[in-house]
Formats: sequence, structure tokens, C-alpha cells
Amino acid sequence: QVQLVESGGGLVQPGGSLRLSCAASGIIFRPNTMNWYRQAPGKGRELVASATSSGSTNYADSVKGRFTISRDNAKNTVLLQMNSLKPEDTAVYYCNLRCPDDQYWGQGTQVTVSS
Repeated sequence: QVQLVESGGGLVQPGGSLRLSCAASGIIFRPNTMNWYRQAPGKGRELVASATSSGSTNYADSVKGRFTISRDNAKNTVLLQMNSLKPEDTAVYYCNLRCPDDQYWGQGTQVTVSS
């Protein structure tokens, strides 16, 4: 059974930075894509950034130029470096692993951007 464990959320002032980390354990098939989603109160879950096992990355327009996703295939980890944070980035952030025949979710980590 694949498990995803996230860490790195917290409270930060506008303009600050946070780094989220997600570690996947278990038998993980490739190709796959590791994603970060977020869900703000009263809103749907939004795809923030993606990184494929072949090295491609993709970002939501709202975070381009501020967030950077990176992954280590050998360690099955994915990071999300978040810079220039805004109050509208406040949400629960979820790690997601999408494999050929299944997908898995982390438990979520809260990110709050507030002065």
C-alpha cells in the first residue's frame, strides 16, 4: 500500500516563503506524476503544480514564478518551494501521486498566509 506523508506547512506573513515536502512509501510504479493540490475554505480542490517521473513540470497560472516543484525519483519525494506568498495562497495543501492504475493522497498540511 502506497502512503504519502506531507510536512512543512504553517503560518507565514505575506511575502514570506515555505517549503512543503511529501514522501511516498510502498511499491510505486512508473511512469507517474506527483502533484500538489490545495483547497481553500469553501472552494474546490485546485491543482497547483505537477512533476512527472520523466522530469516535466507544470504550474497553475496563479503560482507561476512564485512556486517551484521538484522531485527526487530515487527517494520518491516531492518538494514545493513557495515564495512571495499571498493571503490567497491560504489553503490545505495535499500531495497526490498518480500512477498508471491508481492514485494516492496525503493527509494534507495547512498553509496560512496572514499578517
